[in-house]
Amino acid sequence: MRLAPPPDEPEEPGQFWKNFVRETSPAFRKTTLEQLAEFIAPTWQALVDGARYVDDWLAQTLAEVDPDVVVEDNVVGFPAILASGRPWVRIVSCNPLEVKDPELPPTFSGLPLEDRSGWNEFRDEYARQVGELQGSFSEFCVERGAPPLEELELIHESSWLNLTIYPDELDYPRARPLGERWRNLGASVRATDAPWSPPKPDGRALVYLSLGSLGSADVPLMQRLVSELADTPHRYVVSMGPQHAEYELAENMVGEPFLPQTSVLPHVDAVITHGGNNTTTECMWFGKPMLVLPVFWDQHDNAQRVDETGYGVRVPTYGFGDGELAAALDRVLADEGLRARCAAAGERLREAPGTTLAAELIEGVATS
Repeated sequence: MRLAPPPDEPEEPGQFWKNFVRETSPAFRKTTLEQLAEFIAPTWQALVDGARYVDDWLAQTLAEVDPDVVVEDNVVGFPAILASGRPWVRIVSCNPLEVKDPELPPTFSGLPLEDRSGWNEFRDEYARQVGELQGSFSEFCVERGAPPLEELELIHESSWLNLTIYPDELDYPRARPLGERWRNLGASVRATDAPWSPPKPDGRALVYLSLGSLGSADVPLMQRLVSELADTPHRYVVSMGPQHAEYELAENMVGEPFLPQTSVLPHVDAVITHGGNNTTTECMWFGKPMLVLPVFWDQHDNAQRVDETGYGVRVPTYGFGDGELAAALDRVLADEGLRARCAAAGERLREAPGTTLAAELIEGVATS
């Protein structure tokens, strides 16, 4: 469904967000505290505007389709879903700090669990940047027949079922348990990607580099990564992204504009990633150690959590020095303990696929 009026000229799917990220990308080079005003608040505004725009259409569609259950995977609520009175399931497919806890770091901060020195400043600035918008959206929810939102929240908790997607190895020690209406899937890895054949082994490590379709749109960043890794004794598979024509890969690299990630991951020795929740959980599923270079949103939280739990290394995306990225990669590839921990986590996750559990739980809501 469209979350804004259609453009005058046809556009590719997802083009709105590509344009949005390109326009706000200067903020990515700033601290997470500075990003609150320059990226987080504008992003919330765009998402809330979308929820307002689509509400009438969504209410009409729900009445026409008459579903037994509605599954919402979004960070902003759609009041039409709650106003319909139908059972619904909330999926938290971002970092689980989206569900806040006073004893955990603030969402989007990338701050460490063991050092609280910056928590209050970040929370205060977040409230200053988002509070008015949140209050107005809560009023809109009530006007449209949904309950008011909890303080500083932009989506409701479902009274039926709420799903998080985060491996236990990375998850947070909560002071407030999420309760009986919450279940953690651990990972939710698709099995629909096209097959992919790796290059023939030649004794060198094979590393996957992907900053996601939005992160890879930052051409100067991609050019620097290519330059930094060009002289290392490893080979790379690069997801080049939508701006692939704007830069060239080095001789020790192969790549495509877009790659079937879940078909690539089983064949590589390590992953250099932006730390999106999908890639983070997929790397854990396949038991691959990570170097995480976060760009925006919950990527900072994932990067910090991967680092502090010992499943990879966080690297300053725009601030690493010459040779620092290559040295971090060498350490990850040589760390047998890290590789063993990742492999064990992957084995555990694959024993109980989150996709199967999710289907069973959602069906249970639909038929109860």
